[in-house]
Amino acid sequence: MSAAAVHSLWTTAAEPIAKIDAPKIEYGQLSPTLIVIGAALVGVLIEAFVPRKSRYYTQVFVSVVALAAAFAAVVAMAAGGYGTTKAHIAAMGAIAVDGPSLFLQGTILLAGILGVFTFAERRLDPEAHGNRVDSFAAQAASVPGSDSEKAAVKAGFTTTEVFPLLLFAIGGMLVFPSANDLLTLFIALEVFSLPLYLLCAVARRKRLMSQEAAVKYFLLGAFASAFTLFGIALLYGYAGSVSYARIAQVVDGTVTNVDPALAGTMGNDVLLLIGAAMVVMGLLFKVGAVPFHMWTPDVYQGAPTPVTGFMAAATKVAAFGALLRLLYVVLPGLRWDWRPVMWAVAIVTMLGGAIVAITQTDIKRLLAYSSIAHAGFILAGVIAASPDGVSSVLFYLAAYSFVTIGAFAVVTLVRDAGGEATHLSKWAGLGRRSPLVAAVFAVFLLAFAGIPLTSGFAGKFAVFKAAAEGGAGALVVVGVISSAIAAFFYIRVIVLMFFSEPKPEGPTVAVPSPLTMTAIAFGVAVTLVLGVAPQYFLDLASQAGVFVR
Repeated sequence: MSAAAVHSLWTTAAEPIAKIDAPKIEYGQLSPTLIVIGAALVGVLIEAFVPRKSRYYTQVFVSVVALAAAFAAVVAMAAGGYGTTKAHIAAMGAIAVDGPSLFLQGTILLAGILGVFTFAERRLDPEAHGNRVDSFAAQAASVPGSDSEKAAVKAGFTTTEVFPLLLFAIGGMLVFPSANDLLTLFIALEVFSLPLYLLCAVARRKRLMSQEAAVKYFLLGAFASAFTLFGIALLYGYAGSVSYARIAQVVDGTVTNVDPALAGTMGNDVLLLIGAAMVVMGLLFKVGAVPFHMWTPDVYQGAPTPVTGFMAAATKVAAFGALLRLLYVVLPGLRWDWRPVMWAVAIVTMLGGAIVAITQTDIKRLLAYSSIAHAGFILAGVIAASPDGVSSVLFYLAAYSFVTIGAFAVVTLVRDAGGEATHLSKWAGLGRRSPLVAAVFAVFLLAFAGIPLTSGFAGKFAVFKAAAEGGAGALVVVGVISSAIAAFFYIRVIVLMFFSEPKPEGPTVAVPSPLTMTAIAFGVAVTLVLGVAPQYFLDLASQAGVFVR
């Protein structure tokens, strides 16, 4: 190589590099997520540095304060107009701050606070060796039934790591519905999924079943994540960007300044259709829609019941929020392609969930299939493809999540010698043994069934009305038939509780601490208020129903 060539290389390298712009992050508008993630990191440090005796109280305190502060931040942002007039794209295009994201974040944070209350419950099981015990394994790393596990129980250990894990999951869920590019969406998906896989595996009783549930959830969840990631790669190949706005422009054909290197693949409809289908498939898995629902009954049954309640409520809220944003912001130009597919998914989900639930003998599995049927009802609102569709889905998610947490909190109270008595036969005559608990559970079941004067009726009415106005009248007919089928098994449980003879060796109803009582009371209050006077909340949802583009 000649000296001149070397010299020219050297001078090119020495030329000043263009200045790299510092990222512009709106910390105030990202504060709810930052508070929760910060508290989760503090929770990890608590596990490392706080003495074992004080960990439980410290973790519960930190978790509740952080979630309350994050909720206050969401309310302050909504009051400041960030849900309506000031809605915009923050964090350099990664996060959307708008009505739907604030509404869903508020719902997730409230569900999270109730989740912490049910996680922290320590009065239901009899004391072991003079120590109060909660729903989680004494030492998650020890083999079930081994000497090390017995020693951990005897020493009064508890797995307090569940609180930071819960906070990490909530942090991911806050980002998920407000993600405005596909990479942020995927990272949020992983951040909230991985803690849930762990939480499913740490039940105190029936540990093998709990670990089996976690492995099933992890394997199927990893598959779904892989599909999502592959779909993201294909959409990137199609649009040359992972940004929602850019993909939407390429779909509409309004895109300018095409990179010549990408011009060959850009606008290739095969990439668009397969990529969109794969990303939507990953979201439908999280929602628990048929045919991606296989994990739901096993995981709901095997996971510790407080985890099941939180997961059933909050994961649905986050995943439906992300699905709405994807279909309404990124793929409105593909409406004629995605609507027929979603029609089919909604119909098989509503009918499948309702019909299979009739055959269930375990209360947690019954609620799992019921949640699958509800995913179908919510999809009817998604299919409406109108502003009313968005606001009806937001309202339904808010109503559904508190009923779900309340119902699973009641399930934790009914106990026999082996822990929770989840077999339906054991619930016979519960209304005579403890009328209050049975009555509260009956309220939740009636709300699930969509009986008037409960939040379930108001939610279903809003969703079906939006679907009918959006031209999906046939879907509403199927929805009403599914609701009628579902009402059968809800009413059957109520009849079993109030009109059967209690068995002498039947389960007892444990008296919970004020924490679980608060979660259940809040669930009942929301169920009745949204059922009797839903208008204010429907208006709130319709104000929040506009996506920023």
